[in-house]
Amino acid sequence: LVFSIGQALLAAKAGATYVSPFVGRLDDISEDGIALVGKIVDVYRYYGYATQVLAASIRHTAHIIQCIEVGVATCPLSAIKGLLNHPLTDAGLKKFLEDYKRVNG
Repeated sequence: LVFSIGQALLAAKAGATYVSPFVGRLDDISEDGIALVGKIVDVYRYYGYATQVLAASIRHTAHIIQCIEVGVATCPLSAIKGLLNHPLTDAGLKKFLEDYKRVNG
């Protein structure tokens, strides 16, 4: 459970297997949680730390995509389900079903 690059660095130096920056909680106080995840990943790669970054407190679908770009994330089911949804897919599927019913009765 980390909220700063300093905490993440100390955890790695202490031999932690994982650190979990809490993205949503940082966002709640107007700090950029995703940016912290990226900084931690960069520092660990640069110095060769084996500590893994497991982002937590994922609040929505955008967090998932952003974390995938910089690290790894634990995700609530509601955010994962959000990956399935897109307004163009919903509209396209509706139109397809309407056309199918019109042609096939």
